[in-house]
Amino acid sequence: MLAMPEINYIKHLRENEDLSLSEIARKTGKDWRTVKKYADGDVPTGKIGYRKSGMMVEDGYGEIIDDWLEEDLKVKKKERRTNKVLFEQLQKEHGFPGSYRTVCEYIQHQRPQVKELKAKRYERLEHPPGEAQVDFGNMTIVQNGAYKDIKALILSFPYSNAAFAYPLPAENSECFLESLTRLFHQAGGVPTHLRIDNLTAAVVSIGKRGKRIYTDAFLGFQSHYRFEIQACNPASGHEKGNVEKKVGYTRNNFFVTAPSMEDFEQLAEWLYKQMQKDQKRLHYDKEILIEELWKEDKKCLKVLPSQDLPIFSVSTHKVNKYGEIIVDEEAYVVHKARMKQSLLIKKEWDIFTCFTNDGEILYQESRPYMNKSRVIPWEDILDDWIRKPRSVTYSRHFKHLPTNVQLYLARQKETLQERIIGLKKLLATHTMTEIGEVLSFTNRMDLSPHEVGIILSEKAAYPVKMPEIYTPQVLVNYETDLRLYDQKLFPQAGRSVPIK
Repeated sequence: MLAMPEINYIKHLRENEDLSLSEIARKTGKDWRTVKKYADGDVPTGKIGYRKSGMMVEDGYGEIIDDWLEEDLKVKKKERRTNKVLFEQLQKEHGFPGSYRTVCEYIQHQRPQVKELKAKRYERLEHPPGEAQVDFGNMTIVQNGAYKDIKALILSFPYSNAAFAYPLPAENSECFLESLTRLFHQAGGVPTHLRIDNLTAAVVSIGKRGKRIYTDAFLGFQSHYRFEIQACNPASGHEKGNVEKKVGYTRNNFFVTAPSMEDFEQLAEWLYKQMQKDQKRLHYDKEILIEELWKEDKKCLKVLPSQDLPIFSVSTHKVNKYGEIIVDEEAYVVHKARMKQSLLIKKEWDIFTCFTNDGEILYQESRPYMNKSRVIPWEDILDDWIRKPRSVTYSRHFKHLPTNVQLYLARQKETLQERIIGLKKLLATHTMTEIGEVLSFTNRMDLSPHEVGIILSEKAAYPVKMPEIYTPQVLVNYETDLRLYDQKLFPQAGRSVPIK
């Protein structure tokens, strides 16, 4: 341990002269690790405890073990070295002459102290009402019989522990700002301060001494809604620990069994109601209902502006030789555009629109990520159901089957296993949606899977007639009166024989 004057001098060079650890090490002649320990650590205090002695301390082997224990704390627990591996490595690489028991006793005493020294000590932060934190979370839902990975933006208020969440398809600037606008409306006001980490949707880069360069879109958004930004330091998630925990809480309580989604508006409404219900519980520390504390939080919010800021970005794209433009790394053919023509692309959170320089709309389409999904592994799920048929109706996946397939499986319990086996065979050549369509007729619910397969095969053999869109509407379903032709061909007969 260094003397206190040496420690003070190292801290002076670090704090007042702003020298790097390497520069301090060269100037003082001390080891870089020693300099780091005293430059950035707390001032050491006297301790009464275990007196170190023996070869582990006197010959420097203990310091090597300390370094190895500290390195192992950075990796997963199952990847850390055992006492035996550390002992053998110490023998092989450093010629340790002692026994395995000596190493084990040292590690048993030293490992808790290394953990204590390694662990960062954070101040208990006090958050005044009106301050909020925001972060993204990854969630999974089911849409149209398939898994879909989405994002959820969580806005939490540490004072009351109230939170709001809004689902969105991606983590780009348009989605971030659009969902933040919706969250402000759910909260009924704008937070005084908003703590964020280094989101790529808002931060361009981090300069010296942690100075952030924000995107123009985010700065314009901040100016419009008049909140202050509190940026976290890099790799310092604890500085917004409330929202970090709230992301995990939201996932574990509302998305563990993937909910079904019709569209983002429907899911947002459902999620808002869940977060409102969640406020009817006690605060984890204050022993007061969250909804009561939220009233104090809400009083401190800033008033929403009279009009929301339109959220979109505009960029210029040139049509390539194939008549395509590239949007979000996907190619789209714009038939009305000329090759090498420059188009203005307006990107909103869910759609993009192509304009000419004169403002004419040439093309509009959903952004590519709106239609991305993952197939539910029904074959693997059916394998589990074959082994345990009684668990089918209790399974978390049962509600994601088409309604008709659910009824088909629940109709006859005595043939349930047979029907599950049959469904698995049908999935080899047909989708679960196609099977559900065939079972939409009530009289087919008693058919065996083999008979359902025959109907599916016949349906595939005779494709549905394509819709014909060129016939004028006045001629659709028009029936020709052949008696009019008789009048034209035989006018005399028409006069003598009345046409009925």
